[in-house]
Amino acid sequence: MNKLERHRSLKELTTFGIGGTADYFIEVHEVAAMQEALLFCRARQLPYFILGKGSNLLFDDRGFSGMVIANRISFLNKINEETWHVGGGYSFSLLGSQTARQGWSGLEFASGIPGSVGGAVYMNAGANGSETCQTLISVDFVSPDGQFHSLPKSELSFGYRFSSFQQREGAIVGATFRLSKEAEARQKQLDIIQYRKKTQPYDAKSAGCIFRNPPCGHAGALIEQSGLKGKKIGGAEVSTVHANFLINSENASTADILHLIAYVQQEVKAHTGFKLEHEVRCIPFDPTPPKKGSC
Repeated sequence: MNKLERHRSLKELTTFGIGGTADYFIEVHEVAAMQEALLFCRARQLPYFILGKGSNLLFDDRGFSGMVIANRISFLNKINEETWHVGGGYSFSLLGSQTARQGWSGLEFASGIPGSVGGAVYMNAGANGSETCQTLISVDFVSPDGQFHSLPKSELSFGYRFSSFQQREGAIVGATFRLSKEAEARQKQLDIIQYRKKTQPYDAKSAGCIFRNPPCGHAGALIEQSGLKGKKIGGAEVSTVHANFLINSENASTADILHLIAYVQQEVKAHTGFKLEHEVRCIPFDPTPPKKGSC
């Protein structure tokens, strides 16, 4: 097995820059290494968490009492003219840029999303009216017993920020996408990046959008309408650029972020009548039962 580390800081591994230390930490770069790591945890009844690019999640201030497995499986293979087979640890943003640059449409929206391919599949990441599942053909998955599975999309279920992997134990190690040729793909991708840079706190420490959009409205607009832009609790702050982003502005703790989430929910409910649900994944220090999945 690859080098196993003890007491690894999680701050440097997440886009929020928040969290304590992991009892055990390992990076895996191949599917076989992921299988070995999962079998190691199974044999020792050790809780584990599969870490991608570290976006859309919030570790506990104490860290994680188990094994954090960093998915660095980052191959990129073109099966045929329109089909791409990609490692679970590959940058989703980079994939969107690369495919659009070659004139392939379907993943332009991925540009600027700071997650891995595995995390995008796990959360069914979406933006600009598109979702990950729309171009997905199949997913490569390793179950806790180390078995490799190639799962066709027809055997999976997806919804708004949901996939059936959220109800499975194991790790997403690859995905296959089918794209379509479109002359305007590159320009669409560039327009998306430009828009994000203008409307989102692109360089701030955040986990991406914190709240799910309610059925009739946008969470960011509701938060802004409630007068919460710039609201601070400890080192956590509601972004003044986009209100659906909470940022780590001054060495924020997990507790700061959670308190601010609760405060925003309370105020938005009072001002607008909407009850916001957060979509950031809160990873407990001592998971019982173990929390798994890609992020």
